[in-house]
Amino acid sequence: MIAPRTNAPRETAGSRPPHRRGLNHIARRVVMSAAVAAFCGLALWSERGMQHRQALAQTLQAADSLKWYRGNIHTHSLWSDGDDYPEMIAVWYKEHGYDFLCFTDHNILPTIERWTEPDKNKGGQLAYDKLKQRFAEDWIDERTVDGRVEVRLKTFAEISQKLAEPDKFLLIQGEEITDRFKNLPVHINASNVRELVTPRGGESVYQVMQQNVDAVVAQRERTGQPMLVHLNHPNFGYAVTAEDLMRVRGENFFEVYNGHPSVHNSGDAQHASAERMWDIILTRRISELDMPLMFGLATDDGHEYHNIPSRASEPGRGWIMVLAENLAPQSLISALEAGRFYASSGVALEKVTSSSEGLEVKVAAEPDVTYTIEFIGTRKGYDDSSQPVTDNKGDEIWTSRKYSNELGTVLSSVKAAGAKYEFQGDELYVRARITSSRQHPNPSEPGEFERAWVQPLRGPGATTESPGDR
Repeated sequence: MIAPRTNAPRETAGSRPPHRRGLNHIARRVVMSAAVAAFCGLALWSERGMQHRQALAQTLQAADSLKWYRGNIHTHSLWSDGDDYPEMIAVWYKEHGYDFLCFTDHNILPTIERWTEPDKNKGGQLAYDKLKQRFAEDWIDERTVDGRVEVRLKTFAEISQKLAEPDKFLLIQGEEITDRFKNLPVHINASNVRELVTPRGGESVYQVMQQNVDAVVAQRERTGQPMLVHLNHPNFGYAVTAEDLMRVRGENFFEVYNGHPSVHNSGDAQHASAERMWDIILTRRISELDMPLMFGLATDDGHEYHNIPSRASEPGRGWIMVLAENLAPQSLISALEAGRFYASSGVALEKVTSSSEGLEVKVAAEPDVTYTIEFIGTRKGYDDSSQPVTDNKGDEIWTSRKYSNELGTVLSSVKAAGAKYEFQGDELYVRARITSSRQHPNPSEPGEFERAWVQPLRGPGATTESPGDR
């Protein structure tokens, strides 16, 4: 990770927040980089198709042709700043009940030849000793250079061939595109990427996000390979605002929960939580921008794989459950884009039903555990006023604006293992959050309870009319 900034950047024409330029104006102008101009028609069609799919009724439940697959799509190894060998990380996830894992090291793909010194890398001798205990000698390539022992890091293809099993365990090649605007870190994940995506930079946080997303979209359209792009940890360094993220075209997924202890999922007194940002984005995308819903992911962002549990960034904290036809990248990505998944930090769901009538959730309840199901959304005609956040000197700080509590309000709360929310007729969207009475055994933030997040459903009040036009 990159160290967070200490001061907010100077605002420029390219970085000026959308509330100062007018979102209605932005919604009328879809600006795409030259890199994807040739794919403009197809990309826009894809977004319209996503909006259509999101409006369809569906029931998420395991059946003969559909199965729940558990996976993590944000993982680091010795290929960048993790402290373990990638094959050891794959073994950990495989032995802990995961069905798929995506390696996402910073600005590199594990496709080249790379050697590391075991006694000097982040994992140290401990990691190397564990590798030798787990794998036979013929698997490990070791050499001595100028008296120093070096070991070759295995490529993704080698590890996948060794450990993946059809319809049992899948490894996916990915990359964390690690970029920044001035001193603000901006990290974009690309899952199932074929070629390395170099950071594109930009003249604002928004432009950095857009240009990196455009690069992934361009590769996907050029190669025909399904890929998923999402924004990592929006509150890392408090770099990303809801106002910037909401208008990034092609960016329809973000991490509502990240297992790294330093990413501020819950925000603080001056910064909105990731969930609060989600509701701001959903509300304004629906009411003003006519853009697809934003979906919420849970990931580990694992870097440390020894001495578990601790307060380091470790595996097993957050994951996604995807309802798909089979365990293949194309099937998983198709299901994710259709909203056939939920995010979790410990709560398992048995069934989710969305329809024109509302949203229904049934928990796969465990003995001696109770659950609170909250249905969260925004109603049409909400108070759309907002104010900047200021410091103790009255100066505006770089963060999401403060909005009325009418955005993302709790519409209904039920203490039960199952509940249904019936539309009243004016909801822009409804999503569900399920909180367990059991504390997370190794949380991102101390005191967390196990949770699950159900993806948002457009409500009967969803229109393209902006609040200012009422």
